[in-house]
Amino acid sequence: MARVRPSAEPQKRSAKDRPRPRLLWRLVKWFFVLGLIAAALGAAGIGGIFLWYGRESALPLRNLADYHPKQVTRLISSDNQVIGEIYVERRTVVPYEHIPKLLINAVVAAEDAEFFHHQGLNYLGMLRAFTANLRHGGYKQGGSTITQQVVKTFLLSPERTLKRKVQEVILARRVEATLAKEEILYLYLNQIYYGHGRYGVEEAARFFFGKGVGELSLGEAALIAGLPQSPERLSPLKHPEHAKERQRYVLEQMARRGYIKVGEAERVAREPIRVLRDASPALGVAPEVVDAVREVLVQRYGEAGLAEKGLTVRVTIDSRVQQAARDAVTRGLMTVDGRQGYRGGSGKVHGALDKAIAKLKKDNGPLQKGHVFEGIVTGVDDAKQELVVALGDRDGVVDLAQDERYNPQKKAPAKRFAAGDRVRVRLGEREERPASRKGRKGGGEEPRLALALELGPQAALVALDPHTRQVRAIVGGYDFRPGGFDRALRARRQPGSSFKPLVYAAALAAGKITPATVINDAPDVFGTWKPDNAEQEAYRGPVRVRQAIAHSINTVAVKVINEVGVESVRQLAKLLGIASPINEDPTIALGSAAVTPLELTNAFAAFADEGRVGTPTFIVSIGQEAVAAPPAQPVLAPEVAFLMTSLLRSVVDEGTAGAARKLKWYACGKTGTNYLRKPQPGIRDAWFVGFTPDLVAGVWVGFDDNRKLGRGEQGSRAALPIWIDFMGQALKGKPARGFTPPPGIEIVRIDPRTGLLAAPGSAAYKDEYFVKGTAPTQTAPVEGEATPDSFVIDQQNGAD
Repeated sequence: MARVRPSAEPQKRSAKDRPRPRLLWRLVKWFFVLGLIAAALGAAGIGGIFLWYGRESALPLRNLADYHPKQVTRLISSDNQVIGEIYVERRTVVPYEHIPKLLINAVVAAEDAEFFHHQGLNYLGMLRAFTANLRHGGYKQGGSTITQQVVKTFLLSPERTLKRKVQEVILARRVEATLAKEEILYLYLNQIYYGHGRYGVEEAARFFFGKGVGELSLGEAALIAGLPQSPERLSPLKHPEHAKERQRYVLEQMARRGYIKVGEAERVAREPIRVLRDASPALGVAPEVVDAVREVLVQRYGEAGLAEKGLTVRVTIDSRVQQAARDAVTRGLMTVDGRQGYRGGSGKVHGALDKAIAKLKKDNGPLQKGHVFEGIVTGVDDAKQELVVALGDRDGVVDLAQDERYNPQKKAPAKRFAAGDRVRVRLGEREERPASRKGRKGGGEEPRLALALELGPQAALVALDPHTRQVRAIVGGYDFRPGGFDRALRARRQPGSSFKPLVYAAALAAGKITPATVINDAPDVFGTWKPDNAEQEAYRGPVRVRQAIAHSINTVAVKVINEVGVESVRQLAKLLGIASPINEDPTIALGSAAVTPLELTNAFAAFADEGRVGTPTFIVSIGQEAVAAPPAQPVLAPEVAFLMTSLLRSVVDEGTAGAARKLKWYACGKTGTNYLRKPQPGIRDAWFVGFTPDLVAGVWVGFDDNRKLGRGEQGSRAALPIWIDFMGQALKGKPARGFTPPPGIEIVRIDPRTGLLAAPGSAAYKDEYFVKGTAPTQTAPVEGEATPDSFVIDQQNGAD
């Protein structure tokens, strides 16, 4: 049986198994078409998004072309120190050409390596950032170019939304089409935030390194260039290790891009970061001057205009002298505190605490800044270093952590205060404390006020150059803060005997007296007023004017004003620059007219400046514009001014300011003590105003609410030591010289008992200054021939 061989021909496949090329092709075509449709729809969607959000992106790019940001106005002292700043944002704009290429390269390497090559967007960078963020499941890396950052900073909000990102892309392209690369960098480097309240590269350079941006080294430029990524986390002051790591990265990128050599990058990376802890050591030393200058600038430019000016204002303050003034006031007040016990409560609550607190509301009245209030301690916290103080229907918190004045021994709060203590407080410079408590009667929660202790007195000091009237130092109070009450400029207080020199100057100018005129120190009645000497001081009988000034004898000063006339003294006070109201009665001879420390100090400056009066000034120049003070005008004859310097020297040589003899400089001045009999007898104000040929200064000490200073705290004890302390520091390096008599002055030998010419051969005599033609012509009688009463000014009617 023959075998059947299989056929060599392949078997035919069934219709089911055969491929269907037409169907597959149709499917490919359909998928392709669907893909095109999807791409078209996607493109249309994206285009729609860009069109929709792009409508709102038609923001005026002139905001970039017309760049006027908020800048800091700087106050520069006479010794070239930054002593104050006025700002909304701390920024100093510098032109692009003043920014070194070194820093530009560092910034580009750190932030946007392709900046000079792209057109506002770095698509590869955006893709890398998207991938990184996707990998980390959140925002990890930004892909924004410098141009995009400028858009975000100037034209958009910081929110991270699709809308803002679309607008950012659109505007970045527009910015690139409108501005040159250099203009974009100029905006970026001046606007960006660098931490610690500083904006722009110039402020960053000044803050961290104490130099302008043009002086930065490679390491400093690399550090600053790296900060914008995270200014607080990368701060070399807060986190030096993070700052070093970021600086090293910037240096590596600069080397990679060919801006610097690899070896140079490695060398700088090994160097430690050296930043200044205090780039402006004198900053904040004169907040009183910042307030005064700011007031002038706001009047000139307005609030909004000043914020954008970025001015450099040269001021008259000497930072060293200013610091000496503040230190002297601090030490002087702490001395008074220790002497009078102004370091704890002023009393205890007796009886029900709630009733005493309820009464405070009526007694204190509205709680206003600048006022002093009575409070009652309701809580003491040693851990927080705080006192809780009730003021009536409000509570406040006193932060004792910085209480150096009233706690020099650094005792714990519980060692100093207890619940029920009465304390004097004022509103603090801070806002209300966020801490709160339940209402006293169980009501809702109420914020606590920030309070500061006001246990002891306040003080003011002002110092002028007597020849230019430029203010060299001013202290408006202990721990003065910007916006506070400047007592040197605004506190009108009764000057007591420190006003007497104006009385004597008026009488000298009118020819009513000479330094040798003898006047009887004895009680007298003027209408219904019977003045007497301070604290029942014994009457001396006939005394010369020089003695009366030296020992501040009240009865003599009143008789002199009665001789020259109240109106003459009032007019002279106005001519000498005292703008405060002067009452029209003879009590002004004893200082009853309230004046400011600046007014009285400026009046005394006329004595040191040959009788000329000028306007105290704080500003030398604003920008490039010099601010000229009005020229000084003669008010007193140089001879009268010289006699006053001589008479006021006697206050130091033999009178109430004898403590000032310790100074090696020729000092003149007058103490002042304001003693009030009502409602309770006591001393309210202590003064000393004095001068040398180079500096005049006035000091006031007292309580803002006019309470008693304390037993014995007269001008020579409370104010004079502050003046001596200050002048001893302020005059360092100045020559010790006196005042030169003008040509119209002559020296005549007089008899000290009578004020007449000394008898020939008399062993008892004094040399006295006179304006030529006013010296006595009579010779003193030999002792026993006549009594001094023959030569005393009439006490009753002031007859010549």
